[in-house]
Amino acid sequence: MTEEEKKQRAIINRMSKIIGHTKSIKNMVEDGRDCAEVLVQLAAVKSALNNAGREILKEHLNAVVQEAARDHDPKKIKEIKEMNRIIDTFLK
Repeated sequence: MTEEEKKQRAIINRMSKIIGHTKSIKNMVEDGRDCAEVLVQLAAVKSALNNAGREILKEHLNAVVQEAARDHDPKKIKEIKEMNRIIDTFLK
């Protein structure tokens, strides 16, 4: 399995867990569970989605600029690292 396939599998697994989590939240609502409990779980799913999105975006960014980095341009490599930092900050 290639590194790209491993990363894709990891994202798919993460999304499967999120789907399972949202189904359990639906069950919590159907069962009339406490609003605070439901909201905590919703926040957890929101965070998980943001984290998955961050990883997808970072992978895309790295793939798109990898060609430029192959030219051994230190400035472009520094820009990639800076974009990753910005993404982490933005998606907190």
